[in-house]
Amino acid sequence: MTSVTPLHLDWPNCLNARDLGGLPTADGRTIRREALVRTDNHTKLTEEGVRAVKEYGVSRIIDLRRTTECERAPSPFQGSSLYRSIPVQDPADPDNESLSLAEIYIAMLDLRPQLFAAAVGAIADAPPGPVVVHCAGGKDRTGMVVAMALRIAGVEPDVIAQDYALSQERLAEENAAVLARIEDPVLRENVRRLQVTAPETMLTTLAHLESRYGGVAEYLKGGGLTDDQLTALRQRLV
Repeated sequence: MTSVTPLHLDWPNCLNARDLGGLPTADGRTIRREALVRTDNHTKLTEEGVRAVKEYGVSRIIDLRRTTECERAPSPFQGSSLYRSIPVQDPADPDNESLSLAEIYIAMLDLRPQLFAAAVGAIADAPPGPVVVHCAGGKDRTGMVVAMALRIAGVEPDVIAQDYALSQERLAEENAAVLARIEDPVLRENVRRLQVTAPETMLTTLAHLESRYGGVAEYLKGGGLTDDQLTALRQRLV
């Protein structure tokens, strides 16, 4: 199995920021540096962190959080030409927290292909420069959108799954603090279960897109992504 060593970015106080450049593709090439970045919530950024994002030359920031989340905790980039709010959930969509994480991902993807296609399309259509994708923790919604973009670029599922799994280590301290604040043991265990980013979760999700839709590209095209956008995405990332 190919080893994954993405570049960790020191953007205080984001814990889960990494440039996906260097990930290998199936044809022997790699994802470009400073093309696609994944992070956790930018509301945690210090002034120094905001400055670091700008100095990285970021051309677009895609915020996948629900509208209500963005209203409660606005991005420091909101109102900037860099910023795009592109939720991948409708406000009425269920959270499905009793399901496994893979089942939650699959339910979200099956319900809102147009929203996920819009998010991936925003990467393809961005001006030159690094595109940052984030949600709250940078693992679930971000994980799905980034996984699909990487798959279009030719990265194999096992490599995508390894990158996805890194979020658990990056968020370990923050996740532990969240659990410590929960008094109900049943609720605490359910939250703990959903904090885990096992590689198998992403592999199961990608396998679902393959078996039900014929692959990530066909899924996204069904949601409205064009062939030109698919080509632009590949050219941007590889």
